[in-house]
Formats: sequence, structure tokens, C-alpha cells
Amino acid sequence: MASKTNAMRILDREKVAYTIREYPLNGPVAAVDVAAYFGQPANRLFKTLVTTDNNRGYYVFCLPGDHELDLKKGAALVGAKKIEMLKQKDLLGLTGYVHGGCSPVGMKKVFPTVVDESALEWETIYVSGGKIGMQVEIDPRSLEKLVDAKFASVTKE
Repeated sequence: MASKTNAMRILDREKVAYTIREYPLNGPVAAVDVAAYFGQPANRLFKTLVTTDNNRGYYVFCLPGDHELDLKKGAALVGAKKIEMLKQKDLLGLTGYVHGGCSPVGMKKVFPTVVDESALEWETIYVSGGKIGMQVEIDPRSLEKLVDAKFASVTKE
């Protein structure tokens, strides 16, 4: 098995049950393709997106791999006038994670986090394990407690 990521160390420390799911580094890239690799529906694999209000406010959204973030809904949920996707070049410095391997668990700082409410339809969901090629399967309620997330509808209709 691969070495532990920061996300997995935190899951272990907090005694949160999870299962590591690995996929080949030269394999799928998009969330829908990673879900297909695992034989799972795309709406069970949650991608982690980081946004900014361009005023030093940063917000994390976890949503099904086959959906898009509704920036207006997201802004309203976090109390910002407007948010936009964080520039890819700023992701590593802010979160400690690279694009394609960004986990909602174990970022350098805890940011306001919203998980799409559809996560509650599943006993477990898949989120990034903290590096490309690795997902962790976790109970959405455990994720909620771990990152102090709230559940709400954040996807485009």
C-alpha cells in the first residue's frame, strides 16, 4: 500500500473509519472516469473544489463528480457576495494539495466547507485521499464532523 497522506493521518488520528481506493496514476483523471474505474456511479465520487471571494476568503465545496458547482448558490451559502474558482497555481500553496489530489481533509488550514446534500443518500462516499491516484471511502457524516462541514445543495440544476 502507498504511504499515508496527510488526510489519512488525520483520519487515523481522529479514529474515523475509511477505506483506501487506489487507481493507476496513468489512468483516469476526471472524477466521472475515476468513479467508472471503481465501478461506481459518478454521483458517489465527490470532487473537492476550492473557491475564493478575492478578499482573502477561501471556501471548499465537495460535490458529485458528474455535477458543476453553482457559484451563486455557493456564495450565498458561505455569506460571500461572489466567489470564483481558485487559480490552479494557487492551490498547492493554500491547501498543501495538488489539482486532482485535493482532499477536503487535511488542508493547511480549515476553510468553510460545504458538502452537497446528495452525499447523505449514500452510506459512504469517495473523496480524494490527498494525492492523485488515491480516494478514501468514508461515511459522509464522519466527513461532516471532521471538517466541520455543512450539507446543502451546491450544484447547478
